[in-house]
Amino acid sequence: QVQLVESGGGLVQAGGSLRLSCAASGRTETIDLMGWFRQAPGKERELVAGIYSTFGNIDYADSVKGRFAISRDNAKNTVYLQMNSLNPEDTAVYYCATARLGRQYEYWGQGTQVTVSS
Repeated sequence: QVQLVESGGGLVQAGGSLRLSCAASGRTETIDLMGWFRQAPGKERELVAGIYSTFGNIDYADSVKGRFAISRDNAKNTVYLQMNSLNPEDTAVYYCATARLGRQYEYWGQGTQVTVSS
């Protein structure tokens, strides 16, 4: 019902910046929450940031507060993740996902690799 396509990943040196984009298509009227997750090798997938399409509430993981910023463009059905002051610990595959109120994240993008070198 919902298709997600991420873009913007790549290789960057420590201290650099990168902006990820996630475009949603399909039945986007069913989306209440969009979020960014990441998963590094040997680690569990974790929520990086989430934003409610309806209410505008935003939540960040403690590890990225002050460095990352999530934003949305509802008219374009797109969510962004601006990543600043990147460090090697940010290296991971980043995924966007969507959820409806009262439900778990159920639609996922294919992921985009972010690699931060020291």
